[in-house]
Amino acid sequence: MEKPMMKKFDTSGTIFLIVLGTALLLSPMDAAFAEPAAFPEIPVKGTVTMVDFGAPFCAPCKAMAPFLEKLEKEYKGRAAIVVLDVGKAPDMCERYGITELPTQIFYNKEGKEILRHTGFMKEETIVKQLKKMGVK
Repeated sequence: MEKPMMKKFDTSGTIFLIVLGTALLLSPMDAAFAEPAAFPEIPVKGTVTMVDFGAPFCAPCKAMAPFLEKLEKEYKGRAAIVVLDVGKAPDMCERYGITELPTQIFYNKEGKEILRHTGFMKEETIVKQLKKMGVK
C-alpha cells in the first residue's frame, strides 16, 4: 500500500499574520484605516532615519516606546526617529518586508538601508548605531 504524500508548508509568517489580523479586528476602524498621508516619507530625505515598526499589543514595543519618544525629541533636526504602529498602516509591513515586531530599520542620509534588527533594541544600542552613522 502506498503512503500518503506529506506536504511541507512554510509557516514562518503565519503566526505574525494571525496576531496582526487579530489586532486589526480589535482596533477601532478609524485607527485601522488611517490615511497614508498621516505617515512621514520613509526614509526621511536627506537625513539619517531610524524607523521602528511596532504595535500596542507587542510587549517589546511597549517597553521601547518611552525611550523612542525621548530619542525622537533629542535627535530632532539631526536624525529622524520614526515610530510606526503597523495596526494603523498594515500595508507598511508588506512594503518594507516586516515579518516580526518590533523591527527597526536604519537608513543613511542617501536613503540606503544600513541595518535591520528585529526584537527589542536597547536605547544605548540605537544611540551607538546613530553615532556610527555620523549623527552627533
